[in-house]
Amino acid sequence: MTDWIDVQKDEQHVAREREKARALRKSLWWRQQLSLGICHYCGKQVGGAALTLDHVVPVARGGCSKRGNVVPACLDCNQKKACLTPAEQILADLEKRGKL
Repeated sequence: MTDWIDVQKDEQHVAREREKARALRKSLWWRQQLSLGICHYCGKQVGGAALTLDHVVPVARGGCSKRGNVVPACLDCNQKKACLTPAEQILADLEKRGKL
């Protein structure tokens, strides 16, 4: 499925948003998210130290580093999602299950 996705990222946008993400990781709001220790995608309790900041709409796809677009995710889920949008992730999951 992901072989047809052509990501043409704007390097300046990516650099700006990565800087914003670094600042967001230092915020009280993000520390509260981590304190729950739960992955947004799989729902597993993995502990705050095992969580990463994931952009729901990836920065490379035009996403931004704001509270409404970032979630705590375990490393496995974050790597599986890669640069997929939420809709593409659903389609990829359905394809894996043979439902497409």
